[in-house]
Amino acid sequence: MRKIAEKRGIKVIDGVAEKLPFDDSQFAFALMVTTICFLDDTKAAFNEAYRVLKPDGCFIIGFADKLSPLGRLYQQHKMKNVFYRIANFYSVDEVVSYLKETGFGNFTFVQTIFNSLTEIKDIEPIKEGYGQGSFVVIRATKKGMR
Repeated sequence: MRKIAEKRGIKVIDGVAEKLPFDDSQFAFALMVTTICFLDDTKAAFNEAYRVLKPDGCFIIGFADKLSPLGRLYQQHKMKNVFYRIANFYSVDEVVSYLKETGFGNFTFVQTIFNSLTEIKDIEPIKEGYGQGSFVVIRATKKGMR
């Protein structure tokens, strides 16, 4: 991905989620997609996202809900998978708890992947909320300054 980005003229900056190489209040939004389960310290990573966001900035997180059919399948077989062996899966409520603890609020939720991966033949629909779809996206807003 790095090579592709650089070929497209995108500047790539090395860093880790728990210690971002950016000044405070630099960005209007931060994005983590299929990342949260691989973090070493979720609280530290969320604190860093909060720190680098401008007041009223948005933090968008996409992940497989551990309570969903896909999340349960990943957990059941994680030790057999080179990538998921080290993963820590989270429920929506657990992620929201971390976000609230960090100072985020004004949550919105969307979900997708309503069928097993082997059954999907077309693009899955996107619906508001969570609890039915296996992949959930949460949008949280930085509540000004802590």
